[in-house]
Amino acid sequence: MSLPPLPPQVPTPSAPFPRRRRAARGRLAAIAVSVAVVAGLAGFGGSRVLEGPAPRTALTGAAADDSKPGGAEPGRPAGAVPVPPVEGEKSWDAARLTRKHVTGDMRYPMTPPVGGNHHPTWMDCDGDVYKTPLADGNAVHSLEHGAVWITYGAGASPEAVRALATRVRSTPFTLLSPYPGQSGTITLSAWGKQLTVDDPGDERVGRFLAAYVQGPQTPEPGAPCTGGRAAPR
Repeated sequence: MSLPPLPPQVPTPSAPFPRRRRAARGRLAAIAVSVAVVAGLAGFGGSRVLEGPAPRTALTGAAADDSKPGGAEPGRPAGAVPVPPVEGEKSWDAARLTRKHVTGDMRYPMTPPVGGNHHPTWMDCDGDVYKTPLADGNAVHSLEHGAVWITYGAGASPEAVRALATRVRSTPFTLLSPYPGQSGTITLSAWGKQLTVDDPGDERVGRFLAAYVQGPQTPEPGAPCTGGRAAPR
């Protein structure tokens, strides 16, 4: 017996041309979105790296050191805005105040010093009150970090010293110590800036602190006032 012939095979119709074109357009759009997202993420990450400051590692202990390459001379920090001088303050040219780290003999042309080569370790200056004189080289390093160093001579009364100590303890980036031999009763020193007053209640004390505690004269803005030397040497 012969078998009946098989029905002819009907080929599966291809997708209409418009559907293929829409699918291709969809794939291209998805690829474009993916590229844009990746580029956006890369750009965001790049801007954070370029705009953010390099992290500074906190140093602790008496051997803390913030070495600088080549002892570069100070320049005005980027974006710093000059502040009007406080009446009676003295100023020195920052370009002439060298900033090298030295451990030998250090001599300064002004008393107390307001800048120059200094010891590799700063004095703690986060509202620290010292009852004995400090080494100039350590205190000058604190000024480089934006601190104001308040010193008093033999003519300062016990009441004046207590008032200064109270103010310093409540003001970050300041330090207080006696300074035998200084000509004025009370002297406030910042990097390249200095003011002498007779009374801790003088309104210029507050103005000097407001202007120069981490002020625009600071050669190393953002440097710490802790982790240095915590006791006079």
